[in-house]
Amino acid sequence: MNLGYHSEVTGKYYGLEIDLANALAAEMGYKDVEFTPVQPETRKDTLLNGDVDCLIAAYTIADSRLENFDFSAPYYTDTLKVMVETSTTFTNIEELKNKKIGVLSGSSAGPQIVERMQELGLLPGADEEVPEENIGFEVVKIDSYEELNTALEEGTIDAVCMDGCIAQTYLTDSRRFLDVEFTEQQYGVATQKDSELSSAVAAAVDKLLEDGTIDKLVDKWN
Repeated sequence: MNLGYHSEVTGKYYGLEIDLANALAAEMGYKDVEFTPVQPETRKDTLLNGDVDCLIAAYTIADSRLENFDFSAPYYTDTLKVMVETSTTFTNIEELKNKKIGVLSGSSAGPQIVERMQELGLLPGADEEVPEENIGFEVVKIDSYEELNTALEEGTIDAVCMDGCIAQTYLTDSRRFLDVEFTEQQYGVATQKDSELSSAVAAAVDKLLEDGTIDKLVDKWN
């Protein structure tokens, strides 16, 4: 899935979230859209500070984020993937005992993989006694997907955990996904809490979902 990228050749932005932003603007009666690149670790503050009006950046709808932002209905549903180099011979999540799992700084991957391992009984919950068979592991936060990709290739981390649609772009013949399921995560358009724009954005997303526009965009970029 191509969510969004900037072409140095044309100087323009392309991808699902770019097309969605343009479709939303048209639905809401705006003629132009100004795009501002954001990073996972800075996107929250970018919206909080009013540097952007809407955040359409693979931003998962989560209870912790609902404290600060309003969200539209989800426009894309994804799940996390854990990817390893085939040469490591890792075949399941249990084999990552005492290993390093890389995640993107500012993403929800770190908390989610901890939660999933607790559900699988591989880590204790907050109120549980640490079992003898607890495997333990280290979450390593890295600033960009390219750096995550390089770290996995060089072996400075043992696995990466990232959104499935993004992980697919880094999957090669020498890599594989481990067979571990995560709760689905839904991307929504975020706006400042109780802002005038929130209801308008939510209504526009609902309209584009109902008339099939978003489904067509997903198919286009999938």
